[in-house]
Amino acid sequence: MNFETIGKIILIFAIVLFVIGSLFYLAGRVGFKGLPGDIFYKKNEFSFYFPIVTCIVISIILTVIINLIFFFLRR
Repeated sequence: MNFETIGKIILIFAIVLFVIGSLFYLAGRVGFKGLPGDIFYKKNEFSFYFPIVTCIVISIILTVIINLIFFFLRR
């Protein structure tokens, strides 16, 4: 593996991280607090948040996207 290939991989990884970071930033700006079904518990000074439904939805979306990418790369 030469430096040119490694450089391309790092650039693609950086672009993907930039896009994901931008989506998280925009979601926070519009006030996204999670989906119904996420677990939130607060008592006195303790709070616990587990975004179970949000994780499931993101997992399904990423699975579909990755399968589409592999489908079109095999052609």
